[in-house]
Amino acid sequence: MATFKLLLLPGDGIGPEVTREVEKIVSWFGKRGIASFETERDLVGGAAYDAGKVAITDDAMKRAQAADAVLFGAVGGPKWADVPYEHRPEAGLLRLRKELGLFANLRPAICYPALAEASSLKREVVEGLDIVIVRELTGGVYFGEPKEIVTLENGQKRGVDTQLYTSGEIERIARVAFELARQRRNKVSSAEKNNVMKTGVLWKQVVTKVHRDEYPDVELEHVLADNCAMQLVRLPKQYDVIVCDNLFGDILSDVAAMLTGSLGMLPSASLGAEDRESGKRKALYEPVHGSAPDIAGKGLANPIAMIGSFAMALRYSFGLGEAADMLERAISDVLASGARTKDIAGPGTNAVGTGEMGDAIVKELERM
Repeated sequence: MATFKLLLLPGDGIGPEVTREVEKIVSWFGKRGIASFETERDLVGGAAYDAGKVAITDDAMKRAQAADAVLFGAVGGPKWADVPYEHRPEAGLLRLRKELGLFANLRPAICYPALAEASSLKREVVEGLDIVIVRELTGGVYFGEPKEIVTLENGQKRGVDTQLYTSGEIERIARVAFELARQRRNKVSSAEKNNVMKTGVLWKQVVTKVHRDEYPDVELEHVLADNCAMQLVRLPKQYDVIVCDNLFGDILSDVAAMLTGSLGMLPSASLGAEDRESGKRKALYEPVHGSAPDIAGKGLANPIAMIGSFAMALRYSFGLGEAADMLERAISDVLASGARTKDIAGPGTNAVGTGEMGDAIVKELERM
C-alpha cells in the first residue's frame, strides 16, 4: 500500500472546521487500505501571525516542500486588518505559491443535479455542468513590472500595472490544459484578448503552436475573454477546459463558480512543474471559499469544497483516480439524498451542520 505525505494547513476562520472533516475522509481511506497518509499539521495566516508574527514559518515551508501535497484551509479576517503588509495572513499563501512554484491553478465548476435549483440560472442551463478553468497563477499583470503610482509634473497621479508574459510561461500552462483535456472531453478553449493586447496576440500564437506540435488530437478553439464570460452565462456546458492568463482566469473562474450556486461547493488545485526524475508536481489544494469569520466556530460551514479539494489531491498528486471517483460520487449521492448545509439549503429546509455533512459523506463511502 502506497504511503503519501500530506501537510494540513487549516489556517483561520472556518478553515480548521472544514479541515477536520477532511481528516475523517483521510482516516477512512487509510482504514480501507486504499492508501496510507503520513499527515502533518502547521500554522498559516493569522494563526501563524498570532503565534510567531509571520504568516508562515520557515519550518512550515520546509514541510510543504517535503510533502506530496498540501491541503490548505483559508486565511484572513478582520482581526488581522492592521498587521504589517508583509505579514498579512494572505502573505502565507502567496509565499507557498511562489516557493513551491505553483503556476497552474485548476478550478472546476461542477453543478450537481441535486443543486441545480441553487444556481441563479435556469436548471437546463447548468444541470450537469462540469468544466475546469486552468488559470496561469504566477505571471501576468499581477506580477509584471513596473507596477507603481507616480505623481506627474502637473500634479496628477498615474497608476501603472504591466501585463507581461514570456512564451515559456504560456507553453507550460497550455500543456497543463491539453493534458487535462485528454483526461476529460478532449476540448480546450483558450481565452485572451488578441484583438487589443499584444500579450493576447502572443498567447494565441504560442497556444496554437503547442497544440499543433504536441496535442493535435485535442480540439482547440480560441475565444475572446469578454465573449467567454458572456458564453459562460449563456451556454456554459459548451466548454470543457478553459485556459487563460492570471487576470482573465481570476475573473472567469469567479463567474463559473457562481453558476454552481455556492462558493462552498468548489475545490481548487494549484500545481507546479513536473519533476523530470520523479514525474511528481508540487501541489496545493484549497477550497475556493474564504475564511468566513462571521460563521467560524458555529458548525455552519460547508465542508464539501474542502473534501472536494482532497479528491483532487487523490487524482492529481497521489495517482488514485478510482479513489477520487469514489469520493466525488459519495458527495453527489449525499446531496441527492437531500443533505444540505445552510449555504445550499432551500427555504424551509432543515440544514445539517459541518460535522454532520462530513459524517454523511463517510457513511456513503462505507456503502460502496
